[in-house]
Amino acid sequence: MGEADERAWQHDWLSNLPDDLLLNIVERLDVADAMRTSILARRWKQIPAMLSKILIMVGSTDDVQERSCDVARANATVLGATRSLLESRIASPYTIHRLCMQFFLGNKYKKIARIVAKTIRNHKVGFAEFTMLTEKAYARSSPADRFAYGRQLKKFILTCPNAFTCLTRLKLENLRLLEPDLACILLVCRRLEFLRLDNCDVGHRSLLAVEHPRLRELEIVRSEFERVDLNFLPELTTLTFSFWLSLHDPLSFGYVPLLHTVSISNTGRSFHKMLKLSEFLGKATISNLHLGFESEKIWVKPEDPRELSQVFSKLRLVNLAAISDECNLTWTLFVLQGAPSLEELCIRVCDCLGVWDEEQRRKLGYSKERKDAGAKWETCDFKHHKLAVLRICGFQSEVKFLDYITTVMKAAVNLKDIYLHEKPACEEKCAYRRQQGDRFPRSTKQRMLVWNSLDVHPRSLLTVHFPF
Repeated sequence: MGEADERAWQHDWLSNLPDDLLLNIVERLDVADAMRTSILARRWKQIPAMLSKILIMVGSTDDVQERSCDVARANATVLGATRSLLESRIASPYTIHRLCMQFFLGNKYKKIARIVAKTIRNHKVGFAEFTMLTEKAYARSSPADRFAYGRQLKKFILTCPNAFTCLTRLKLENLRLLEPDLACILLVCRRLEFLRLDNCDVGHRSLLAVEHPRLRELEIVRSEFERVDLNFLPELTTLTFSFWLSLHDPLSFGYVPLLHTVSISNTGRSFHKMLKLSEFLGKATISNLHLGFESEKIWVKPEDPRELSQVFSKLRLVNLAAISDECNLTWTLFVLQGAPSLEELCIRVCDCLGVWDEEQRRKLGYSKERKDAGAKWETCDFKHHKLAVLRICGFQSEVKFLDYITTVMKAAVNLKDIYLHEKPACEEKCAYRRQQGDRFPRSTKQRMLVWNSLDVHPRSLLTVHFPF
């Protein structure tokens, strides 16, 4: 090898990349590896101070496994990474476009927040997110634990309010607060655009009023609120609400003019009220609706299309998920009839139960009736001119499914595509095992039988798909 070739071989081409390309590479690494790059060469020492995306996350947060990690050690690791990445940027002219912090409430979290607050004060931070975890996960946290975590959060905010004023995203879990405290959080986090409350409340069967001028996405999961009132949320576009205990309507919609996507899921029990969507959704006019039933009781009541005319006037996409396999599907047609602008309807049928033991089901209040006992709706002749796509997940070559598809085809005169999906594989924690009688059409012959049973031939523009 000649001298010129040897110099070329030894040349550090990677270090000579433009700053934007070098940053793009380093920002794809985790925090530890990103910091290690600073020792590679003199050119790389300045990289940590130039990062525009900083994600500092505590260790494993798997709720399925018991959280046995040492909280003090985990937060110490986060604190070390925070100091290394943020305190070194004191004189840096570079903007932090995205700063995401995930840590435990508890030891050293205030020191973490002070460094973050100083960084926010001294630098322009475009997007800041806190995910605040608790030592005990949902299944192990008692009311006393949640109350203690709530007090910790309150002290945290009082000690480091500047760390919260610039937050755009906040995720909280397993907290019991006083109602004024939650209102204070929303007041302090004046730039907040996303809020997730998982197993949080202000007291068992309490009322929560939500008001915020900039909040765009709200997620409330595993709620013990008697009702959540969305009083004033002028920027809210997306709502996720799941698993409530309330005996009444768990939500009320006030001023939410931009709300267009709503996802509501619940494991319906015998004591849960059948919700009338025309009343439940109030004056909200949404375009994307997801209703999940967790293979249990159907908790919505079929309604006359005239009652649904306002709330369903802009509806374009509907997903009815985890409908029990024992249910007749006819009741879902009230959605199609009540939503004249609907373009896509997705039905997901599933027989995976969360609780199989009969004694345990009785204790938890699961309904002994058929899961669609309260969801009766008589079919009637109507025409729908907008529906283009029908999807059925968990399809079986059975009369129930074939009759349902035939009814939709008859009503939806401009239907273009029917997608028939196999039931997805179950998670390990589910006690379901694939039955011997599974009748999803896999062979060409079986699919031709379905095609002929649906009498698709006269509809030349209609295609039946069997996606893998």
